[in-house]
Amino acid sequence: MRASNEDSFVADAPDRLFLVADGMGGHAAGEVASRIAASVVEEVLRAGPAGEAGARLHAAVRQANARVYETQRARDEYRGMGTTLTALLFDGPRYHVAQVGDSRAYLLREGVLQQLTRDHSLVWPLYENGILSKDEIVRHPQKHLVTRSIGTHADVEVDLCSALCREGDLYLLCSDGLTDVLGDGEIRAILAGP
Repeated sequence: MRASNEDSFVADAPDRLFLVADGMGGHAAGEVASRIAASVVEEVLRAGPAGEAGARLHAAVRQANARVYETQRARDEYRGMGTTLTALLFDGPRYHVAQVGDSRAYLLREGVLQQLTRDHSLVWPLYENGILSKDEIVRHPQKHLVTRSIGTHADVEVDLCSALCREGDLYLLCSDGLTDVLGDGEIRAILAGP
């Protein structure tokens, strides 16, 4: 257990933006990195020019990366800090998910739980290639080694997916603090419950 919470979130219903950022455990000032990333995405989307929502979200996440990177390079006490980030933006009948790291977005549609993101971790390819199950990944000693994060490099590749929403859809954004404890079946049961 950590003494401090390194997660930050945005739940901005009027702007239809939802986000979770998990400061990287074991790194300097992870809580600072997650807070900066969350606030930059929110600020950029509020202040930015009109345009295609997915492209705006993608650009906002890249700007968050630049700000966290600049901050950790400028101050010795923040060297090496970083964060994961998963953001969900609704735009009319569509949703857009931007993701870096191993925080996740899920969609529950008609009783079926679908993970919308892929973990950027050392062990995720072992799951994708059928070598490990999701349950085995959780217990793997290198599970927490992320291969992509916000703020650790000057540039970052951002995964983006977009699709149409349907009535009755439920969305969940979470850090590995949830998925390390609950499997997909338990998450589905909670979301689908009364």
